[in-house]
Amino acid sequence: MGAASRSTARRLLARPELGAVVGAAAVFVFFAFAAEGFLRASSLSTVLYASSTIGIMAVPVALLMIGGEFDLSTGVMVTSSALISSMFSYQMTANVWAGVGVSLLATLAIGFFNGFMLVRTGLPSFIITLGTFLMLTGLNLGFTKLVSGSVSTRTIGDMEGFSSAHGLFASQMSLGDVTIKVTVLWWAGLVALATWVLLRTRTGNWIFAAGGGAAAARAVGVPVARTKIGLYMAVAFCAWVSGQHLLFSYDVVQSGEGIGNEFLYIIAAVIGGCLMTGGYGSAIGSAVGAAIFGMASKGIVYAQWDPDWFKFFLGAMLLLATLLNAWVRRRAEATSAQSRQDDPTARKQAGETR
Repeated sequence: MGAASRSTARRLLARPELGAVVGAAAVFVFFAFAAEGFLRASSLSTVLYASSTIGIMAVPVALLMIGGEFDLSTGVMVTSSALISSMFSYQMTANVWAGVGVSLLATLAIGFFNGFMLVRTGLPSFIITLGTFLMLTGLNLGFTKLVSGSVSTRTIGDMEGFSSAHGLFASQMSLGDVTIKVTVLWWAGLVALATWVLLRTRTGNWIFAAGGGAAAARAVGVPVARTKIGLYMAVAFCAWVSGQHLLFSYDVVQSGEGIGNEFLYIIAAVIGGCLMTGGYGSAIGSAVGAAIFGMASKGIVYAQWDPDWFKFFLGAMLLLATLLNAWVRRRAEATSAQSRQDDPTARKQAGETR
């Protein structure tokens, strides 16, 4: 094998999403044969949509995990965003864009609260965001019943501005026989932006450093507190996007929705190559993880299997992905160490250092 080929192989092994890409290809091929109609244009449209609704949230959750933290409030935060937008617009009889704006500010405030409490108290993110999860769950139900008199909001489909808001958050377009929901565009844009931030900006270096070791990162001047608060606010922004999609797709929102979805976002990020310990992962990997979720959830339906088995499949995928990611990382580290050993310049520099 030539030097160029070895270099390419090392770069591929070092990519955190390698295992997820292999897994996604295997899942696609499996359902292409096991599920009749899986390859139809309408079926692929459905799979793409299911992937995008998870993927929009999986992107910031992946960045947060790379930064060494979790957020268990993401599922109900999406619902909170939709409820605030809907109830403010209806009760104030305002243009729905007023509700959308208020919802954005309120959701960002929730994200700031999570990050601020984390850096000020020093408590684990698991505890902080579990508390936020419980508070939002109660607030979603309590305020909705107080304001609307039921567990769901009132319809806002006939209000001014609904059509334009629907176009931004819940529209669709056709490319031949394939229907593309606007969430797919949001998803692709967020993946591209997050990848650029991680790989091409100083902020991306801060995220990796904060997740790899907060104390060491502070010692070299990384603003760890500001970075983590920013990551939580990024999660909140994407929760706002997902919440507006939920609202403007159906024009009413059930207050109990979203519970449990936080685990799907985390699973997509982990399957995509993020380590639970932080400091490692990619936005592209989270997109691949979300695609695996979309293919599995819809492929089981098209194969006419009992959907009760889906959670088993998802759990098995999580375990396998975690094991594969750990193996890939060990191989990448071993290959990198061997590369330095084989490089005369590196050996000379190491000798000079000693």
